[in-house]
Amino acid sequence: MTHEPATQMPAATPGLSPRRFWSALLLGLVALAVLIGLGTWQVERLFWKEALIETIERRIHGPAEDLGVIVAAEQSSGDIDYRPVRVTGTFDHAGERYFLSTHEGEAGWNVYTPLLVAGQDLAVFVNRGFVPYALKEPSARPEGQIAGLVTVEGLARNRVTDNPGGALMPDNDVAQHIFFWRDVPAMAEGLALPDGTRMLPFTIDAGEGAAPGGYPIGGQTVVTMPNNHLEYALTWYGIGLGLAVLLTVMVVAQFRAKRWRDRPSP
Repeated sequence: MTHEPATQMPAATPGLSPRRFWSALLLGLVALAVLIGLGTWQVERLFWKEALIETIERRIHGPAEDLGVIVAAEQSSGDIDYRPVRVTGTFDHAGERYFLSTHEGEAGWNVYTPLLVAGQDLAVFVNRGFVPYALKEPSARPEGQIAGLVTVEGLARNRVTDNPGGALMPDNDVAQHIFFWRDVPAMAEGLALPDGTRMLPFTIDAGEGAAPGGYPIGGQTVVTMPNNHLEYALTWYGIGLGLAVLLTVMVVAQFRAKRWRDRPSP
């Protein structure tokens, strides 16, 4: 009785084919470079944010400067954000503009009112502060409509030339005097300013304190800035480290597989 010789199956070759291996390695290295770049970018953002926060802290605790100093600084550098300022003038309450806002959990409006600067052909919008929805109309808070000369101390805010929220922020409703971002030229539309009066391109946030009658409530400047860039950097670097370990394991496994394939047959 004859026996057919058993057919011997070829042994499986471990590891990726050279083409797949080098493709996977290249893609992994590109991804690693991207992750390292993102982590480094977040570190740069961290240093920038820390410097910005330090500048803001230094500015808001400084002495109030006359409006003329702030105007000159704005014209020369364009950066007057959070610099304390003092200005005397008369409010034009008929020119109020309204920005959606909240205060201590209550929804309402921040009231921006033109201030005609005393002794100068200048006007500037002052964020007088918060009023609830029900008190939007000036007739609902007559005691707060201060007449005559007033001196306002607050924080200057840089001019804004573009919608900072992009498509995510609604358009300003100029006709209804409702705004979502500080577009001073649009805010000034329809104002009955004295002839020759120039509206300054920046605004002023009034300091803390309520007007007579309780509203508007000043001190609505938001100076708290989130700074999560260190966490973001550690996240990207951590993912990159994990990928680097994975690539190392893959390379070691591939070369061990090559040595296994290249070993002499018994």
